[in-house]
Amino acid sequence: MNTILKGLLKNRITKLVIEVTLILLVFIIIKTWMQRSMIDGTPAPIQATTIEGQAFELEALKGKSVLVHFWATWCNICRLEQDSIDAISKTHTVITIAMKSGQAEKVDAYMQKNKLSYPVINDPEGEISRRYGVNAVPASFILNPQGEIAFRETGYTSNWGLRIRMWLAGLNNSSP
Repeated sequence: MNTILKGLLKNRITKLVIEVTLILLVFIIIKTWMQRSMIDGTPAPIQATTIEGQAFELEALKGKSVLVHFWATWCNICRLEQDSIDAISKTHTVITIAMKSGQAEKVDAYMQKNKLSYPVINDPEGEISRRYGVNAVPASFILNPQGEIAFRETGYTSNWGLRIRMWLAGLNNSSP
């Protein structure tokens, strides 16, 4: 009887390991497919005005780790991340791009309603998003101090996941 139980337990554990492995493989394939068009290396330049009326130039942030985060007012997954992005913006350099979310007034109303304070560039036609190869939101690019893309993510990323990537991007502080 003892060997039958051991055999059943071994089969269940083996089956569980196979199922978990397959789920992880599918997840990795989907994630890779979603990121296929996202740029890597040198980021596309961004020169714009935030919805608060502040001039913004990505090139001016060289020397710092930067989170460039694409989101949309209509994106439910973005809503799950918005408090994390807001918290990170209080301690790190962050610029966000509201992709195809309507006019600046609509984006500003969304920010006010949700009590969010991170800086936002409105991208109503998706021009900046196209230059970054962003086809789905949320999408994040983390730039190292040399101004190069160190990490790129699409889909939900946890507060700690983003913070760890920001920290890792900042480890290499040598001059370009």
